Amino acid sequence: MLRIVLFLVLIALAAAGAAWVADQPGDLVLTAGGFRASTTLPRFVFLLGLFAAAVVLVWSILTTIWRTPGRLRRRRHEKRHARGRHAITHGLLAIGHGDTALARRHAQAARRHAPDDPLALLLHAQSAQLEGNRDEAQRAFRAMAEREDTRLLGLRGLFIEAQRADDAVGAVMIAEEAIKLSPSSTWASHAVLGFRCARGDWSGALGILDSNLSAGLIDKQAYRRQRGVLLTARALELETMDRDVARESVMEAVKLAPTLVPAAVLAAKFESEAHQVRRAMKLVEAAWLANPHPDLADAYAHVKLGDAARQRLQRVETLAAKIPTDKPGYVEGQLAIARAAIDASEFARAREALAPYVNDPTQRVALLMAEIERTEHGDGGRARAWTLRAVRARHDPAWTADGYVSARWRPVSPVTGRLDAFQWQTPVASLPSDRSTMIEASAFEEAMLAAPPPKRVTVVSESKVEPVAAALAAAEQDNSPLKAKEETTVTAEPAKPAAEPAESSPPAATPVFRTRADLGKPAPAPIPAVIPIIRAPDDPGIDDEGPSDEFAEQIGTPRAHAKAQAGGWRGFWSRWGA
Repeated sequence: MLRIVLFLVLIALAAAGAAWVADQPGDLVLTAGGFRASTTLPRFVFLLGLFAAAVVLVWSILTTIWRTPGRLRRRRHEKRHARGRHAITHGLLAIGHGDTALARRHAQAARRHAPDDPLALLLHAQSAQLEGNRDEAQRAFRAMAEREDTRLLGLRGLFIEAQRADDAVGAVMIAEEAIKLSPSSTWASHAVLGFRCARGDWSGALGILDSNLSAGLIDKQAYRRQRGVLLTARALELETMDRDVARESVMEAVKLAPTLVPAAVLAAKFESEAHQVRRAMKLVEAAWLANPHPDLADAYAHVKLGDAARQRLQRVETLAAKIPTDKPGYVEGQLAIARAAIDASEFARAREALAPYVNDPTQRVALLMAEIERTEHGDGGRARAWTLRAVRARHDPAWTADGYVSARWRPVSPVTGRLDAFQWQTPVASLPSDRSTMIEASAFEEAMLAAPPPKRVTVVSESKVEPVAAALAAAEQDNSPLKAKEETTVTAEPAKPAAEPAESSPPAATPVFRTRADLGKPAPAPIPAVIPIIRAPDDPGIDDEGPSDEFAEQIGTPRAHAKAQAGGWRGFWSRWGA
């Protein structure tokens, strides 16, 4: 609307100007030497307008002719660039869906039509990687690293190729060069940090972490946590070599990351050695509430050196009571109580702590039950049954990072090099997808676990057999099928000899072993301690000098040499007959 109004205004002004020129009287005379021209003013204005239009037209024609070659070159370049962009676009799409041949063809077209385009170099490198041609990919990435606009991208590609070739030193050198060019490069700082942690260069790793904070790659909270992890790793390494530096590092680490389990355990150990018991207990309690762990329970139990096992049990019970029963970490407290109760010989308390978990035990629960059976009753059968159950039981939480399970905490993941990657959790691979696929307990396990502990009855002399028989007869009244099958071992001890036994007294009798089925029968006569061996006339007997002849010949015993000197089997028989 505004343009229309402006156009109408211009037309009105032009008409007004033309009317004014037409109304002007008189003539316009142009004299130059002998040339004299005379015309009216309207005609002169009209001729002047025609001349201006002609000049503009001629200038436009000349300009067009002058610029035509450049326009042709520019148009040809634009067509090539458009073809190159088309090839790059479709080549990247081919790489995305894994068409190697099509990606290679588009890469060649992109290099032909747009050789200076950085995306053409990237397409060429990625197509070479897709084909598995590492040499060609490295050449493409080196060409990119030599350009100013694609230098970081080329270094990134060379870093990946070095990792694929297991060239750790070359990869770190490339990453360090990338950090010099761009301190805010995330992948480079991550690679250098992981390498320095793997090499044990904790000071260098702390320097990289400070650079990441300055570059804005991590926030303040993540920086505090990661710095605590690095300080803890340094303290663990220097614990036996430089205890002062280790103590200083772990104390700073526990301030930065109070919930980090290894930091709290080591700090509590140093505080306990310095007789700062309350401070050590507070450190363990803070970490325990955030992440219950067996090492924390053990450090809390031994926080005061020289305490008895019952005192350690009471302290562990206090620590376990800090977690409610509905929390996931409650089971760790009960396992810690069972461990301390076994050490204190409080087997009833240990069984009480493990009772909610024996129907579906984990490996630690099964092993603790096996230890209870072995220590309390000396029941090897039940202990073996619980040990067999531990083999098939569910896995307990462990230090896990990127699918890697470690027996101890580590500051960096060995798979990806990620800092603070290890978490105390159940490994994903050990989680059963279907509980119905779990292996059922064997009949041996069920029988051993259902049977009561065996009873041991010792018979000191023959006169004490009758009371034992009466006790076992009373036990037979139990209708349990498992107890009916139970066998009680009766050990008869020989009578004590006199102060001065006679020289002609017979040898002592061998202990007689009787079962429950033998109680109603008369006691057999004592078996003499030495049983004479009766041999047949043609039996050469058992040679007690050494192993068998063939085995003796193989190992070269003195008996084999003696046999060889005697002339083989004939010498042997002749010596035996003599």
